[in-house]
This record gives sequence, structure tokens and C-alpha cells, in this order.
Amino acid sequence: MKNFQAIILAAGESSRFWPLNQKNKSLLKIMGKPLIWYTLNSLKKAGIKEIIIIQGPKKDIERELKNYEFQNLELKYVIQREPKGMGNALWQVKDLLKNRFLLLDVARVDIDEIMKSSKAILRGVPNFVRSSQTILFGQKTNNPELFGMLRLKGDRVLEIIEKPKKGKEPTDIKAVGVYLLEPSFFEIYKKVKKRQYDFEDALSEYMKKNDVRVVMLNKSEKDTPCLKYSWHLFEMERYLMDRFLKSKIEKTAQIAKNVIIKGKVYIGKNTRIFENAVIVGPCYIGDNCTIGNNSLIREYVDIEDKTMVGANVEIARCIFQENVHTHSGFFGDSIFGKGCRIGAGAITANVRIDREEIKDTGLRSLGVIIGENTKIGINISLMPGILIGSNCLIYPGSIVSKNIKDNTTFKKN
Repeated sequence: MKNFQAIILAAGESSRFWPLNQKNKSLLKIMGKPLIWYTLNSLKKAGIKEIIIIQGPKKDIERELKNYEFQNLELKYVIQREPKGMGNALWQVKDLLKNRFLLLDVARVDIDEIMKSSKAILRGVPNFVRSSQTILFGQKTNNPELFGMLRLKGDRVLEIIEKPKKGKEPTDIKAVGVYLLEPSFFEIYKKVKKRQYDFEDALSEYMKKNDVRVVMLNKSEKDTPCLKYSWHLFEMERYLMDRFLKSKIEKTAQIAKNVIIKGKVYIGKNTRIFENAVIVGPCYIGDNCTIGNNSLIREYVDIEDKTMVGANVEIARCIFQENVHTHSGFFGDSIFGKGCRIGAGAITANVRIDREEIKDTGLRSLGVIIGENTKIGINISLMPGILIGSNCLIYPGSIVSKNIKDNTTFKKN
């Protein structure tokens, strides 16, 4: 893989990721690092040294990555001025490409495992890889309506059908968002009608004239993280914690004597954990956090830097971005954006009373997902699967049973 360039698509508006789309989804943090950090680390493990990142005009990806060192990686940045889709983004880098290149989504944190599991690139088998210039990576899915689906003849790819209705898909094989392409692809792309999905259009046209093959992953869909919608961040968190979380308590952390810590738990610098708290891993608690008396934190909880968890809180399977403050209450299967404030007595209901699937998510357990800098008053009840935007104000005593848009003041008894 060392002779390949990798192109990372990181310029999108992440509109489907609302309410966590105030910035590119790859800048959300898990275990103290943005998701794109894990993608770059994964590319490095796959042996790729030259990486081109396509970002938006805000250059927020570039600014964030300046906080980290990547030895033996050459990073270049290219700007896509307007969010005109994947094809337009790729067009911005055509003059920088030398030979065959790897194209991937910004949150493909498992690219090293994809390359390893396929065995096609690293070992030179099967034989068609040596002759075919274009390779797609595929995987079986039960949710064709979320993906580009492949029409196949044996190993040969004939067409990509973007997000077909269930029952209309050509096969049960999805494109996983990893493509090994050659520069001649741009000759076809120039000729197709420009629209949001013109990359898929061009690739389907390319397939009519060129040998394009699929390499199937030998991992199931549930073992490879997907990041289409905001609730998919839970899958990403589990994958990263299972792979990278290590038990450690930093020397400057202050832990009361009767705190109980079980399982794989990381506690960061200058974090304070008060009497009678119970922490059951997997769990990550970042730097300069406060965990109050009698708190229970359990099962795949990620708490980022400068977060305060008040006394008598129960948190299960949640993600807290930086500088979130909460008092007493229960928070299950929920995500809180940077800078949120949650008053005492707030409760997230994370399971429907009839135990049915939570609409449009495929999940049976889902609490609330809240954007940045939203303030939740005391004694709030949040129904399962509710999405609340950024910069909202939710009045005390409210019952929230419908999604709330960004910049909204909400009062309902």
C-alpha cells in the first residue's frame, strides 16, 4: 500500500448527522481524539504515507489536526468551496494524483482492517486485482435504503444503485465507501450530468467500459462502524473503545477512597471523582472532569474534557462532548454536544413503553441526542429517540416528545 495516495472526503455539511452537525462529523471526539484522527492512524497502519484531505472553506479539519502529530505521514489539504457532492470534491484533487489512489469517507476508522481482511491488496490476490485498475469494497447489508447498492455479475461490478427502496435493491451487497480508482476515471466524470450523485453516475458509466471488481469484506456489518446518522456514533464509540481503550488512572487524578472502579476504565489528568461514585467500564473520562458523589457511570460511557457530572447521576451508554454540565438525573443511550447544560432532575427515557423499535433508527434503546450549547431546565422529561438542536433553551418542567430545531426556545407542560 505504500505507493498509493489516499483521498479523504471531509468537506460535507453532514446534514444527515443533525443535530451533531455544527461542524464536520469527523471532528466529534471519542476518547479525547476527533474521529478523523482514528482514520489517519488507520491509514498509517495500512502502510499509506501520502494523504490528501478534502475539506470545506472553514478549514476546520486542518485547524483541528494541527493539535496532533502524525509521524511518517504527509498530509495535504484541498478545499471544496461548495458542497456539491462526492464527485465534485474528488475533482478538486485530480491534478495532485499520480497513479491509482484510495478514496474513502472521513470516518472510515477501520480502513486498516478492511485492507487486511480483504487480503486482496496486501497479498496480491485474487488475480484480478493485478489486472483490474478499479476495485470497490463490498459488504452484505440489511439496510439497502441507506447505501449505494451493487449490481454484480460474479465479482464484476456492473452498476451502483444509490439508496434503492427496500425490495428494489439489485443485490444485498453495499459499497462500503472505499474505492481503489485510477486517474482515467476523471475522463468519464467530465461527461456526466453534474448533480449530487454524479460520482455514482460516473462510476456506473466507467463500469460499462472498464473492468471493475468487488472485494468482499469478511466481517459482518455489525462489526464495521457506519456513520450516516447521529445515532450511529454509538456504533463508532463501541468499535473504538473495544479496539483502543486501555485501563489507566492519570497520576494527577483525585479519586476518593471509597470510589468503586470495575472493568476497563480510563481517568484523565486533574479529574476529580468524589465519594461513593461507581464506574463500570468500558468507560473513558477525560481531563479536568468532575464526577459527583454517589454517581453511577456504566457501560460504554465516553466523557470528554472539562465535563461536570453532578451528584446522584446515573449514566449508561452515553457520549458527552467537551464542557457538558449535568446535575442529578438519569441519562441512558444519549449524546450531548459540546457546552450543553442540564438541570437537576432531568430524565431521558431510552426505551418505548411498548418496547417497539424507535422510529427510523433500527434501535430499541435510544435516549436523546442534543447539539451544542443547549440548556435543559430542571425536572425535564425527554422521550425516547428525541433530537434537539443546538443553542436551544428548554424550560423547566417540560415534557419533550417531538424533535426541536436549532435556536428554539421550548416550553411545554
